[in-house]
Amino acid sequence: MNLLPLLIWFSSLAFLYFGFSCFYSDFIIKEFVRYNLTRFRRTTGYLQLLGAIGLVLGLYLQPLVLFIAAIGLSLLMLAGFIVRLKIKDNFLQSSPSFFFAVLNSIIAFKTYTLYF
Repeated sequence: MNLLPLLIWFSSLAFLYFGFSCFYSDFIIKEFVRYNLTRFRRTTGYLQLLGAIGLVLGLYLQPLVLFIAAIGLSLLMLAGFIVRLKIKDNFLQSSPSFFFAVLNSIIAFKTYTLYF
């Protein structure tokens, strides 16, 4: 069984949820205030939505789009992890961003080894 499509769909659905949450969730809006990054909330939401769509389109249409989306989401989540550490959140609070950075790095690596 090829696990890559399952990982891609999991990540994509999660980022669709997180992306829309950046616009509508009171909790996420307050979190961006806590991070002192309110001006980046919408941009982050758009990037998450774009990455989620890129993962699925890349899976079915163009591996290069999949690779770029996975790298982009991985970098976005790495930045999120660094922000969480910078504001002194503990590892458990920071772990979702770390998990998604690693997950999308795995997707990018597997895509690269399969298609390039």
